[in-house]
Amino acid sequence: MIRIDSVTKRYPDGTVAVDQLSLEIPDRSITVLVGPSGCGKTTTLRMINRMVEPSEGTILLDDVDIQQQPVNTLRRSMGYVIQNAGLFQHRTILDNIATVPRMLGWGKEKSRARARELMERVGLDGALAKRYPYQLSGGQQQRVGVARALAADPPVLLMDEPFSAVDPVVRKGLQDELLRIQEELGKTIVFVTHDIDEAVKLGTMVAVMRTGGKLAQFAPPAELLTHPADEFVEDFLGADRGIRRLSFFPSAGLELLTEPLVAVDATAEQITAAATADVPYLLVTDPDGKPLGWGEPQDLTAGEIETDRLLPYGRPFVTATDSLRAALDCAVLSPTGWAVAVDTEGRATGVVSQQTIGEAIRGAHAERRAHDGKVAEAGEPGTAGTAGTTEKVAP
Repeated sequence: MIRIDSVTKRYPDGTVAVDQLSLEIPDRSITVLVGPSGCGKTTTLRMINRMVEPSEGTILLDDVDIQQQPVNTLRRSMGYVIQNAGLFQHRTILDNIATVPRMLGWGKEKSRARARELMERVGLDGALAKRYPYQLSGGQQQRVGVARALAADPPVLLMDEPFSAVDPVVRKGLQDELLRIQEELGKTIVFVTHDIDEAVKLGTMVAVMRTGGKLAQFAPPAELLTHPADEFVEDFLGADRGIRRLSFFPSAGLELLTEPLVAVDATAEQITAAATADVPYLLVTDPDGKPLGWGEPQDLTAGEIETDRLLPYGRPFVTATDSLRAALDCAVLSPTGWAVAVDTEGRATGVVSQQTIGEAIRGAHAERRAHDGKVAEAGEPGTAGTAGTTEKVAP
C-alpha cells in the first residue's frame, strides 16, 4: 500500500501545488487522481517516485518511508508511463521495452525475450519489434510505453495522462487493454487524468482534487456518482452523472422479448406468428442468428426478405457483460426505440424497449437505496470520502 500522509508541495515563489494531502492507495487496484488543471495531480504522482520532493509530510510504500530508499532504486521499482509514451527514438521497439531490464543487469537475450512476451501481452504484433517509434501509430506507441513500464515486473505502475493524446476510438481500446492487463497482473496503479469518464471507467478508487492541491473526495466510482461530497465535486462530475451511474448496474436481469425475431428466410407463417401488438417491428437475423435490421411485418416478403430495405438496428448490447447504461444507449440510438441484445458471439438473444429499461433502472435504484439503508442501520462507514470496493460493469 502507498500511504500519503499530510504531504505538501510548496515552491520557492510561494505557490502551493499540493496542500496537506492524505491518501491511502490500496494494493492491486487502480487509483485515479482526477481534477481540473492546477489541482496537483501530476505533482502528487511525481512525488511518489521522487521526481518531485515534498516540502512537508511523508509518503510510505509498504510502511517504509520512500525517503529512506536510494532514488534510483525507488524509480526502478516503479513503472512510469507518460503522455506520448516518451520512447527513445533511436532504439527499436524491442530495445525500448527492454530498457529497464538492461539497466538492472539482465542479459541482452533475456531482456529481449521479456520484451517479446510483453509485446504480446499489450496487443502489439511481433512484426513491429524491429521498427522504430516514428514508424508506429500513436496508439501503438502508447502500448510500447505500457510494455516498457511493465518490463521489470514492478509492483507499482504510475501513469500520467497516458492516453490523452490519442483519438477517442484508440483511447477506448487502450483503456480496455489496461483493464485486461490489470485483471491478469494485479498491479498497484496510480493513474492521472483530467477526464471524469476515464476515471469512472478505470478506477477502483477515485480521488477528486480541487485547485490548490486539496483532496475533495476519495471514493469508489459508483459511490462518487451517487453521493458527491460537495458542490465542487458535483459540478466536476457534470450534469450527466446519473447516466454514468448506470454503468454500475448490470443489464443481465432485463426481460427480453424473443418473439419479434425472424430469420431472413422466414416463411409467411413465421412472420405472422412473430408479429405482436406490443412490438411494431420485427428484428430480422441472418442464418447464424446475427441481427440484420428492423422491418414492419407487412413489408417483409416471406422466404426472401430484402435486407437493403430494413431499418438499421443501431448498436447491440451484450447482456452477459454490458450495463444498463449500454442498453439504454442502444435503445436511444435505435430508430425503433428498441434495443437489440446479443450473446458474446453476436447472435441476437432478444429485444427490449426503452420502457422496460426504464423500469429496470427504477428497480436498480430502489435496490441500491434499500442496500444503503441497511448499511446505515448496521453502523458501517458512510458514503462520501470512504474507501471500499465496487464491482465494475462494462459501460
